[in-house]
Amino acid sequence: MLPSRALWRSILFLLLLAGLVMSGNNAHPDKEPKKEVAIRYPKNELRDPVEVARYRWQQEELRRAVQVYFEKAVATGDIVGAAVSIVRGDSILLSEGIGESSVGTDRKVDAHTIFRLGSLSKGFTGVLAAKLVEEGKLGWKDKVKEFFPDFRLGTPTNTEQVTFGNLLSHTSGAPYHSFTNLVEAGIPMEQIVGKFREVQPVSKPGSLYSYQNALFAISGEMMEKATGEDLDAALKKRFFDPLGMCSAVMDYETMSAMTNVAMPHIKWKRGWRSRKLNDHYYNALAAGGINASALDMAKWMRFLLGHNPEIMDRMSLESAFSPVVEIKGRSKYYQRWRGHISSHYGYGWRIHKFRELPGEAVKTMWHHGGSVNNFRNEIALYPEDDLGICVLLNSNSRLATHVIPELYQIISEVVRQEPVEMASNYLHE
Repeated sequence: MLPSRALWRSILFLLLLAGLVMSGNNAHPDKEPKKEVAIRYPKNELRDPVEVARYRWQQEELRRAVQVYFEKAVATGDIVGAAVSIVRGDSILLSEGIGESSVGTDRKVDAHTIFRLGSLSKGFTGVLAAKLVEEGKLGWKDKVKEFFPDFRLGTPTNTEQVTFGNLLSHTSGAPYHSFTNLVEAGIPMEQIVGKFREVQPVSKPGSLYSYQNALFAISGEMMEKATGEDLDAALKKRFFDPLGMCSAVMDYETMSAMTNVAMPHIKWKRGWRSRKLNDHYYNALAAGGINASALDMAKWMRFLLGHNPEIMDRMSLESAFSPVVEIKGRSKYYQRWRGHISSHYGYGWRIHKFRELPGEAVKTMWHHGGSVNNFRNEIALYPEDDLGICVLLNSNSRLATHVIPELYQIISEVVRQEPVEMASNYLHE
């Protein structure tokens, strides 16, 4: 009599368990050993051997799938290198690099390679703002004019209405990207503040989304005045040190002196050409001056998902992701992602609503992109799935416009697979 299906599933899964053990004990002499990143199992895990094996399999299968995805992008010339982090629950599932940190060299990207984050910095600033509100040092409705008497935007009445929250949510009423050119020219923020008297507002404060760098960076200047601390010191003390984000740096001199640093690249003929690091946006740290590695970003995402309550109250943390203003239209790349319903901006974060499939429940995504010095990055967190994805690229690649939904799909497919499929996949190798 043939064995039952249940028996076959048990046999296959035992083979899987044995395979996992054997794979852990047998190194391949012709392959470079993987750099493992310490992970934590989800809290309250029962440590059932089958569940542990399933978790281990998912982690390995995800690593393989992500490796294939990015190696293809390298092979086709879409990117030079990438650093990828995926967090689920309390665990770092993946944090590693693919490709080169500098084209034509033997310098490979790994979990510790430092990238310029660009506007992913705004997410740090928004969460720091929420922390300072929690501490009672600032309020979302505090007036900019109270901190900078020389600040003016439009009429005196209009100027009086511009708040800390408006700066962080791009709702001050200034035209799109006002004085971003001065930020990129390295003009100190204290000089740029006074220039806004030359600007004619396009809307009343709080009524319209209009993306800014200079005005957003002024929020950082407000935080420095409210705390008496430099912004980098405030971030380091409240987040980077307690989270163990050891590679996060916030100035040009330190970044330039580091050895494991990704170099920026531009398209050159049929390939890529490396460029030098520049000093753009270190004068506007709040808007785009933070640098970090894949492992740093994994720790950051785990915190954002609420797994370090000793550092910040969850309700205060999530206030940074409160929708403030709608991002209208369909022209932005993220508005064309499959299942997209709506987009809003909170405090340093975009908040998207989407459906994976028609008829399914609406889900939330906390998201931001970043671009500076020919680096291009994306971060997305899915609170309902307790999931975070971050991709750092050392080239301004179009891959960034669709990498988040594609990785989300890969993760979903891995998570949905059954144990019998796991075992079958291993047996057919």
